[in-house]
Parts: sequence; structure tokens; C-alpha cells
Amino acid sequence: MAAVATLFSQASLCPVRSRLLSPLSAVAATRSLPIPSLLSVPLQSRRPPPARKFQVRAARMESGRLALGFRAPDFELPEPLTGKTWKLEDFEAFPALLVMFVCNHCPFVQHLKKDIVKLANFYLPKGLAVVAISSNSVLTHPQDGPEFMAEDAKLLNYPFPYLYDQSQDVARAFGAVCTPEFFLFKKDGRRPFELFYHGQFDDSRPRNNVPVTGRDLSLAIDAALSGQQPTSRQKPSIGCSIKWHPEGSQ
Repeated sequence: MAAVATLFSQASLCPVRSRLLSPLSAVAATRSLPIPSLLSVPLQSRRPPPARKFQVRAARMESGRLALGFRAPDFELPEPLTGKTWKLEDFEAFPALLVMFVCNHCPFVQHLKKDIVKLANFYLPKGLAVVAISSNSVLTHPQDGPEFMAEDAKLLNYPFPYLYDQSQDVARAFGAVCTPEFFLFKKDGRRPFELFYHGQFDDSRPRNNVPVTGRDLSLAIDAALSGQQPTSRQKPSIGCSIKWHPEGSQ
């Protein structure tokens, strides 16, 4: 188009063009019509470009940093599968407690679900208490609602309670921001549960072709149950952001 515009702007240098336009100008003048724009014709006849295809991917979020020794917040939450209400004090008899913030729909959680069950089944007889919590808003993600939580727990035969944090107050108290997010607490005698590990399950992510091993979390659990000190190398968990209630909906 730029070349065409340049060519037409040089009318004084092109006698052929002048002879072609003169009769056209005369006809337009006798009919009181404007001279048609030759440049507008190609634009009108052009086909629109093909629509671009976009791939929607889950938003990745990294768990924040919490100081080791952080005391486990109290909670009182229902278990949709059984209707039972669970409290932090229900786990006081255990030397270690694993609190997992998960949900139904997140592909990062789905990637680990079966292996989380395997890990729990392995460590429960060794003295580890385990609880899973879903805090996602059902206003934006109804598939994470309590009825679907119960179905998920039953389908995968969760050996731990799967609790519903409807108010999202528990997630805020823990400082949870993503799913999955793992908080491992340890207690000595009558002391309260204190944060021992806050990090990833392992290096595996959806589509990164790294096998799921649970290595990072397993090593932390082994250390907590055997009286060792927590490791300073704790990689953050990565997953979907917790879906908070829309502002003004509560």
C-alpha cells in the first residue's frame, strides 16, 4: 500500500496517470459526485486475518516463606464425606502433623493426588497425622464444593480427613496461598505444634516429565519423626492460586 500511495503522490511526474484521471474528474464534476478513492477498494475486499488460538493454562503460584517454629493455628472445620467436625486438638496425641491445602480441580493437585495417598498410608502407621483442607471459593469454582470434595475423598479412598474451609479464615491463618501447599508441624511432648517444613512435595510438575517421588516431603517427615533438625533447604511448593471469594461476596 505504501508503494501505491507513493506512486499516486507523484502524479505530476506521470503523464499517463494524468490522462487517465482527467476524463474521470470531468464526469464526476458534471454529476456532482466525488472522485472515487482507488485506495479504499483493496481495503474493503481484504479478508480478515484468521482468528488466533490461545491456550489457557493454570496460573502458577509459589508458596510464601514462613518462619520455622510458627505455631499451627487452631481450626474447626467440617468433613463433607462424614459430616464430622475436626479440630487441631484432635491431633494432639501425634508427634507430627501434615496439613495440606488442596482442591479438586487444580492440575497441580491432580498430578499428585494418588501419590499423596500413598505417602499418607506409608507414614500414618509411623505416627504422622494428616489432614487436607480445601479453601477455594465455590462462587467462582463450584467444582471444588463440599459435595464434590466428598466424592473425591471416597473415590481415592483418602486415609485422612478432607475438610472444607468455607470462610477461608483457616487458609489466611496458615498463610496458605496455593494448592497444593504443605505444612509439616512437629511437637515435643505437651508443646504446641510448630512448623518444621513448608515446601514442595518434590520436583515433579504437570508435563515436566519428572517422576513423582515425594522425596522432599518424605525426607522432612523422616527427620521430624526421628528427632532430627529441620533442613534449611526447603523449596517452595508451586501450584494453582487459592481461589478467594470475590470482593463483597461475603
